[in-house]
Parts: sequence; structure tokens; C-alpha cells
Amino acid sequence: VDFTICVDLFGSCCVYQIMIARTIKQLIEGTDEISNEGNPSLRQLVAMLLVPCVLLCMITTLKYLAPFSLAADVIILLVASSTIYYAVKHQKISPFDFPVFKTIPGLFEFMGVCVFSMEGVGVTLAIENSMEDPKKIALVLCGGMAVVVGIVMTVGFFGYWGFGERSKSPVTLNFPLEPFPIALKVLMAVMVYVTFALNFWIPFDLVWYYIKRRYEESGYWIWQRVWRALIVFLITVIAVIFPAVTKFIGLIGSFCLSSMGFMFPAFIELCLDWEDPGLGLCKWRLWKCIIICIFGAILCVVGTYINAKELIKEVFYES
Repeated sequence: VDFTICVDLFGSCCVYQIMIARTIKQLIEGTDEISNEGNPSLRQLVAMLLVPCVLLCMITTLKYLAPFSLAADVIILLVASSTIYYAVKHQKISPFDFPVFKTIPGLFEFMGVCVFSMEGVGVTLAIENSMEDPKKIALVLCGGMAVVVGIVMTVGFFGYWGFGERSKSPVTLNFPLEPFPIALKVLMAVMVYVTFALNFWIPFDLVWYYIKRRYEESGYWIWQRVWRALIVFLITVIAVIFPAVTKFIGLIGSFCLSSMGFMFPAFIELCLDWEDPGLGLCKWRLWKCIIICIFGAILCVVGTYINAKELIKEVFYES
């Protein structure tokens, strides 16, 4: 479980770096099209984010990041509202004219991107440990994920309706190059930058639990920062090698969230409910967990294969 959480959230950090770099590239070039080439190239811009991200990740206390997270939530609501406005303004056909899906591989790419929105589940571990009443974590989780799913559905639906097959990620890249949309693009980049630190904090806390055993307690202060810088460097290297943001999102979603969001919870629930309250009438709890695990396993195997294949194809063969 710890390994999956680390891959998920460190992988999300890679995605965030690519999103920031794509936004900066569009603002520099002043064009709607975003390519990997140019001067500076997308990979160069990702590499330039190394130092700012290292400095941000030197913040070792979660409570200092919380106010910035609240500001980021306000920005994302503003972006979601703007997506609706620009989508309605630019839409040319009815949403009912779009096909449900075109190909089976495309369906699994879509599913990988969708379940990626659950990556914030891993952050709730630190929230639960910091709560005055940890028993209310279920309420926080249900309420928070309901808001996340609502925003993702809104941005996804209106983004695809308004901008179609040429829709870019993050969604603000589809907005026109005018004063207010440009301000939104900048705010979006800042929000993602802050979210990078939040997502980095959780998996590093897990990694540090195992690493710190190798050092004396007196050296924790310096070694923790050394390892933070080293891991951010590795994250940046991966983002430089694979700057295809949509395929990267699909890969992380398929590989990590299929297990962390479906298989692991179903298995744990089954183990806890086996004796009390039991499997229920006709063993419905058992069948429910089996179905969820099968769905998660199919998404993990097929989705990971398809998204990894498309990621390698886009990065190394179509660039």
C-alpha cells in the first residue's frame, strides 16, 4: 500500500510539473498550440522548475501549506466556472452528438484519466493523523471527494463539449489569450505549484519513515532535506523524459488508483466484515467486493498496458 501511494503521489508531482511547464510555454509563445519543441522546449521548461520545486518542498510542516491549499481551492472553483462560460461560448454542436466512445483503447485511456481524480485520497492519511477527532475522517472524505468528483465532471463535460478533440490539459490552455483568461492561466499554474508541495509531503513522509533508520537522530534535519531535494530531482527527470501529460495521467490512474481506489479498499472491507456483521444475505458483501476487485484488476492490467504503450509512442515516436 505504501509503495502504491508513493508511486501515485510522486507520479502526480511529475504531472503537475508538466502542467506548469505547458502553461508557461503557451504564455511565452502566445499561441494556442502546445508542442514539445521550440526555444525553450517543453522539456527545458520542466527542467527549469527543479529549483523552485526543491525550494517549495523544503517546507517540512504540513500546517504551513494549508492556507495556500485553501487559496488553491478558490482558484479551482473559479477555473471550473470559467470553463463552463468559455465552453458554452465556443461550443458548436450538441453534447448528444458526441459518440459515447470511439475505441476500446480510448475507453481505457479515459477511465485512467477519470480515476486519476481520486489521487487526493492518499492525502487524507495525513489529514486523519492531524485531526482533533479522527473518527470524523469518513465525513471529511465523503464530503471532499464529492466536491472533487463534481468539479472533475463539470470541467470534463464542459471542456470536451466546448473544445472537443483538440482540448488540452490543463483546461485553462483552451481559454483565449485575453487579459482575464491569461490571469486564470497564471493562477492555475500557481495553484498547481502549491499542490505539488502538498502531494509531495505525503509520500515523502512515508519514504522518510524507512530512510531515517539509517541515520542518527542528530542528523535528521540535514538528511531529510537532502533526500527531499534528491527525490524532487528524480521526479523532474521523469517529467523531462515523459512530458506527455494526458497519457501520463492515464498511466498513473490505471496503475495506482485501480488498486488504491478499488481493489485495496474492497479487500480490506471484506476482511473487516467477514465475521461482523458478516457477508449478508446471499453473501452480497462478498460478491460486491469481488466485482469491485475484478473491475480494478481489469483497469490495472489493461489500462496500464494501453496508457504505457501510448505514452511511449507519443514521447519517442511522434515527437
